[in-house]
Amino acid sequence: MVVVGKFGAAYGVKGWARISSFTVPALNILRYEPWYVRSDGDWRPLEVDGARSHQKGVVAHLDGVDDRTAIEGYKGLEIGVAEEVLPATEENEYYWKDLVGLTVQSGDGAALGRVVRLIETGAHDVLVVEGDAGQVLIPFVRQIVTSVDLSAGRMIAQWQADY
Repeated sequence: MVVVGKFGAAYGVKGWARISSFTVPALNILRYEPWYVRSDGDWRPLEVDGARSHQKGVVAHLDGVDDRTAIEGYKGLEIGVAEEVLPATEENEYYWKDLVGLTVQSGDGAALGRVVRLIETGAHDVLVVEGDAGQVLIPFVRQIVTSVDLSAGRMIAQWQADY
């Protein structure tokens, strides 16, 4: 499963919920079906019977969930889809899930650590790298991250741990 979003607060009184989409653009989350929700460590399928854009986000309705109280139980739960429903990436394009866990080396070969997560800032994504020097935030832009080798499990960044 690949996490593509998360349930937010209830929207209205008829069982709709705000959805925090992790896709770009946000509405792409509606292209991937079926949705699954992780509850108690297990993924179970959901049937979405209505969804649309709302302001800068997405709202969705689940089949059989027809009141505010029922949908509030989903708040904070992750939405996943099977990896095979995601489109293939183009050259030099990556899913975040593929970057997490990669080791990061500086241009001179020094180990900077391992990618533990990414942060979306609006201007560009930022790699959160944890290593011996602690946590380092590295902008995920071509001028800094010069090489990504998924098969070798590493990337090269023109960065120094003391920045």
